[in-house]
Amino acid sequence: MNQVSSKAKIAKGVNVGPFTTIYDDVVVGENTWIGPNVTIFNGVTIGKNCRIFPGAVIGAVPQDLKYKDEKTKVEIGDHTTIRECVTINLATDDKWVTRVGSHCLIMAYAHIAHDCQVGNHCILANSVNLAGHVEIDDWAILEGLVAVQQFTRIGGHVFIAGGSLIRSNVPPFIRAAKEPLTFIGVNSIGLSRRGFSKESIKEIEDLYRLLYVHNSNISKGIKAAREQGFHSKESDAIINFIESSTNGVIRGPR
Repeated sequence: MNQVSSKAKIAKGVNVGPFTTIYDDVVVGENTWIGPNVTIFNGVTIGKNCRIFPGAVIGAVPQDLKYKDEKTKVEIGDHTTIRECVTINLATDDKWVTRVGSHCLIMAYAHIAHDCQVGNHCILANSVNLAGHVEIDDWAILEGLVAVQQFTRIGGHVFIAGGSLIRSNVPPFIRAAKEPLTFIGVNSIGLSRRGFSKESIKEIEDLYRLLYVHNSNISKGIKAAREQGFHSKESDAIINFIESSTNGVIRGPR
C-alpha cells in the first residue's frame, strides 16, 4: 500500500506503485509512472510522461553540512526516465533548485547532488556520481561509473568514457577519456546524428585541432583562433566556454 499525501498535486493519468511514499509539497505531471518503493520528499516537481523506477529517492536533504533546512527544490522536466535506486538531493541556498531537464535518462544507482543543473536530452549511465553544484549542458552523455568533482561544468554534446574522473571543465562537442581526463577527439558521430552539418563539424574539428594540437597551451590556442577568424555559433560556444572556465578545462593529448 502506498502513502500519497492528500496535499500532493497529482495530475490525471499518474500511476503510483505500491509502497511508494509521496510527501505533501510534491507536484507530479500528467501520465507519469512512479513504480513501487519510491520516495519523493517535499519540494519536488516532476513533469509529465516521466518514468521513475523502484528504489529511487528524490528530494532528500543535501549531504552538505552547510545546509540549514532552507526551503529548496528539485525540478525534473518532461519525458525523463529515472531508473532504479537513483538519488537526487534538494538544493542549498546556492542555486535553490537542483534541476534535471526533459528527455533525460538517468540510469540505475546514479547520484545527483545538491544544486546540480542537468540539461535536456542528457544520459547519465549506471552509477554516475555528480558532486554538488555540477552543471551539465544539453545532450551530454556520461558512461557508467563516471565521477564528477563539485563546481565542474560539462559542455553540450560531449561524450565521457566510462570510469572517468572529471576534475576540470569539459568543453562542448568533444569526446573525453583516459586518466587524467583528456580530449580525445570531437564527438562527430553524435553531432551528425543530431543534425549538425558536415561544414559545422569540420569547423569544430579545425578549432579543437588549433586549441589542443597546434598550440602549446589553451590560451595561445584561443588567441590563434581569434586571429584566424573562427566565428560561428559553435566556435563561439567553444571559445566562450573555455574563457569563462575559472577552474580550467581538461588537457589535450600529449
